[in-house]
Amino acid sequence: MDDALAAPLPEIVGDSLAMREVYRLARLVAPTRASVLLVGETGTGKELIAKAIHRLSGHRSEGPYVRVNCGALAESLLESELFGHVKGAFTGALDNKTGRFEAAHGGTIFLDEISSMSFKLQVKLLRVLQEAEFERVGESRTIRVDTRVIAATNQFLEDEIEAGRFRDDLYYRLNVVPIQLPPLRDRRDDIPALVRYFLERKSEDNRRDPPDLPQEVLKALLSYDWPGNVRELENLIERAVVLSNGKPLTTSILGWPGRGERRLRPAKSRTNDLESLIQQLVRVGIQTLPKGTLDKQIVGGVEQELIQQVMQMHDKVQVKAAEHLGINRNTLHKKLDQYHKPNGGPPHAEDT
Repeated sequence: MDDALAAPLPEIVGDSLAMREVYRLARLVAPTRASVLLVGETGTGKELIAKAIHRLSGHRSEGPYVRVNCGALAESLLESELFGHVKGAFTGALDNKTGRFEAAHGGTIFLDEISSMSFKLQVKLLRVLQEAEFERVGESRTIRVDTRVIAATNQFLEDEIEAGRFRDDLYYRLNVVPIQLPPLRDRRDDIPALVRYFLERKSEDNRRDPPDLPQEVLKALLSYDWPGNVRELENLIERAVVLSNGKPLTTSILGWPGRGERRLRPAKSRTNDLESLIQQLVRVGIQTLPKGTLDKQIVGGVEQELIQQVMQMHDKVQVKAAEHLGINRNTLHKKLDQYHKPNGGPPHAEDT
């Protein structure tokens, strides 16, 4: 591996082998016009890499960097957000609006949660990638743009294609240069450097003296599985900085905000909990399940119980629960609706 290409990128912490491959690919693709697909779990730093690619993209780095969260907007709003609209195009369109693609002309547009985009918008996006042109909502005039597209997803788009939710031709256009971002549990060598970085930054942000980091605390951080990845670590360190008030960190303050009774625990415990749950479901249901439905109902029961527990953990806030589960919020909403049907499971939880 070329040491210069694989050196850590500015403003990104981590020198593990897994991250060095990310840096290498980012540097290789940055000066080109090729589309990039960033794939990784929630909280792995996909937007940090997208920004780094933009900064390294030569003359394009002087242009705008525009971010769009495709999973945060309804289809009609997302179409207007991406491509703009003209006055009177729909109810509430009181003025002309420039879309994000037009605003990113000469620069980079980062499309986060690309897997949540509807089929209709996927067609329009495919045209932009192929022809570099589009029309605003409610207008027939064609607008041409020179915009580099970086997309990101925490889903396996191959599975989405197989399920009929994502176009394969769009996937091939986006997946010119795929970059896999490793979860934090696969780059544990980076945890000490990340912890020290966040301790300094969060201490400065919160006007606290940086607390000392005892070895037993670091050991506890290294033993945890980090389902929320770097974002979870960052939030935990900020909490620890605030509660320690400049004193050395202790394992007693390491936990989830508002749930002090839960402590950091080794990664294996999550697997053990799931195995115990499966055994319990088998014991309860195996005698009553019709022949041929065992696997389906047991798997469904595990999924339902897991979702219910995560919803309770996050006070029934769907956005936070979906992020914890590593699934799209729309997917979680559909599953909750399914469970709300007769004999379908726990009551529907309202998002807040």
